[in-house]
Amino acid sequence: MKEISNFHKELLNKLDNFLHKNDYVKAEEYLLICLADAIKVDDFQTEILLRNELMGLYRKVGKRDEALSTVEAVLNKIREKGIENQVGSATTYLNSATVYKAFGMAEKSIMIFEKAKEIYEKALPPYDERLGGLYNNMALTLVDLKRFREAKALNEKAIEIMKSKPLEIAITYLNMANAVESEKGVLEAHNEIQMYLEKAKALLEEYENRDGYYAFVCEKCASVFGYFGDFLYDEELKNRARSIYEGS
Repeated sequence: MKEISNFHKELLNKLDNFLHKNDYVKAEEYLLICLADAIKVDDFQTEILLRNELMGLYRKVGKRDEALSTVEAVLNKIREKGIENQVGSATTYLNSATVYKAFGMAEKSIMIFEKAKEIYEKALPPYDERLGGLYNNMALTLVDLKRFREAKALNEKAIEIMKSKPLEIAITYLNMANAVESEKGVLEAHNEIQMYLEKAKALLEEYENRDGYYAFVCEKCASVFGYFGDFLYDEELKNRARSIYEGS
């Protein structure tokens, strides 16, 4: 994996200070100021990094127009620089496809995911965790397209790859619960759903490092448990996340 520069590390660390406090307004302001500086000096690598972060932020807060315009800008920059087949560009494709998925554009999303998948599978070792992240996200779009068998296969690949990342595996199990409910309906899929929920819950409870990322995952997972009727655990995870954020 290419080593990230000290400048980019410092930039991302400052961004994390805002994100760990859920201060999305200041995070956006910070990213836009840094982006303007990068564009001014034609630092395209920093520009691409910042646009990736902006895509994630806009997706999270539901700013559709801003997210889609950021995707367009960063894909244009990749084409302009002739770096379409690099691993770093594949990561941008993954993020872009996730934006399209988030805003209901599954057909467009899967096309971009396929580009990322082609590059990653050629360039990365088979157990690289970046592949696990790609498979997890791509599976969500496949579920939207009702391609359930392909989605399940990718989720299973992701679990195998992400053995050392229990929080990511927990999220994958919850994705699989949603997928099987979408495919079969809640009654027919009840036993499978409960199995996936129990596996995810066990991983969340066993995880010891209760940091900002753990809080983020708790927040992300809570609503899935609530959706399937475990309202107490839904509330427990939300309270757990809130407590971590307030203490940071």
